[in-house]
Amino acid sequence: TINAGDYIFYTDWMWTSFVVFSVSQSTMLAVGAIYYMLFTGVPGTATYYATIMTIYTWVAKGAWFALGYPYDFVVVPVWIPSAMLLDLSYWATRRNKHAAILIGGTMVGLSLPLFNMVNLLLVRDPLEVAFKYPRPTLPAYMTPIEPQVGKFYNSPVALGSGAGAVLTVPMAALGAKLNTWTYR
Repeated sequence: TINAGDYIFYTDWMWTSFVVFSVSQSTMLAVGAIYYMLFTGVPGTATYYATIMTIYTWVAKGAWFALGYPYDFVVVPVWIPSAMLLDLSYWATRRNKHAAILIGGTMVGLSLPLFNMVNLLLVRDPLEVAFKYPRPTLPAYMTPIEPQVGKFYNSPVALGSGAGAVLTVPMAALGAKLNTWTYR
């Protein structure tokens, strides 16, 4: 599975990869967490869901470790604090579904890249690990001829948070919608 920490192995593309992985994980968290939270109607269910996802990732990390890779080869994404913010928005608005979608979805998208980057700052020398255990780079036909450096190049957290905040709200709405479908 691709994790937020895997960006360190794509040395030529690491900031782009971090943004893409952050957005994909925040949207994935928003769909699943809000689905289960609204299904039960209990604030705290989103955090429970994120805890289960974290344990699944620990299993994947353990599998890589068992194959002889270093402990830092896979960095487990930080889902739990973002899910706690989603639970908090649902609880603080007295179980208002629309507030959970708008406020909670935005907070998940804004916070997950930040928590992941703080986690990555604690990892043992990522660049050295990346060079020791390289992962495949992009194929030649996908490599840009003259890549342009964007203004967010040095701030993957800002770009990931901005894109995440925009995209997690419709994903949260999708997760909420999954609870209202009827089969007749």
